Amino acid sequence: MAAIFAACCALCPTLLAKDIPGATAASPLDRGFTGLYNLDFSGAQEDFSTWQRLHPDDPMGPVSEAAGFLFSEFNRLGVLEAQFYENDSAFVDRPKLTPDPALRDRFQNAITRAETLAQAKLAKDPKDRDALFAMTLSSGLQADYAALIEKRNLASLHFTKRASASAQELLAVCHDCYDALLATGFSKYIIGSLAAPVRWILRMGGLPADKQGGIADLQTTAEHGHYLAPFARILLAIAYVREKDRPRALELLAGLQREFPGNTLFPREIAHLRAVH
Repeated sequence: MAAIFAACCALCPTLLAKDIPGATAASPLDRGFTGLYNLDFSGAQEDFSTWQRLHPDDPMGPVSEAAGFLFSEFNRLGVLEAQFYENDSAFVDRPKLTPDPALRDRFQNAITRAETLAQAKLAKDPKDRDALFAMTLSSGLQADYAALIEKRNLASLHFTKRASASAQELLAVCHDCYDALLATGFSKYIIGSLAAPVRWILRMGGLPADKQGGIADLQTTAEHGHYLAPFARILLAIAYVREKDRPRALELLAGLQREFPGNTLFPREIAHLRAVH
């Protein structure tokens, strides 16, 4: 996920509220992810905690909690500023950041709990959709943390490969689980943007390089995904900035600003893009 991202934030769309026992269209998971996009991290964590009390065996609870920790750290450190990714050199020269050690421990603890629950489900049913998606998101979040906070690029690529593999397993049993495409879309785009020798090496390692295919995956998630649709639009905006397509980036950011008025990132990015000539 952006090896970068891969980043940033979760269920697949066919696992909507109607498919989850006891859930409603405004389930705690829905409210939690809406809170994340509005930068209401404490409120989001309350909703994720509520989901875990109601569904203690569901790995989506703790992996969503991990997403909340990661997004709050991204926000604190200014990671999600689009100009940070305007070109390859800006990404390569990005600084190694100083994480909050207590939050890092809470993030890793939530990841461990999510993967333990997911593996237990997969031991009973290797095609369990919730478990496969939780594993996809867990690996993607770890890729994000490694790349964007710790600047451990090789570790990030390892987690990115794991996320892509889990996403492919999920899509094999759930063709319209569009949120899973976010795990493959941005990595395809970023790797496809690299120099040819690097692309070849990464392709030999099992990581696809396909800029246009990556954008297509992100567009599918943006249009048909559920919890990750807004995040796919954020990643698409970054991709459009990199491709010098400022009008499309502004269109996406304006829509996100209307949908999530509590997020101060979107108006700042809009102002930045409008100031660029």
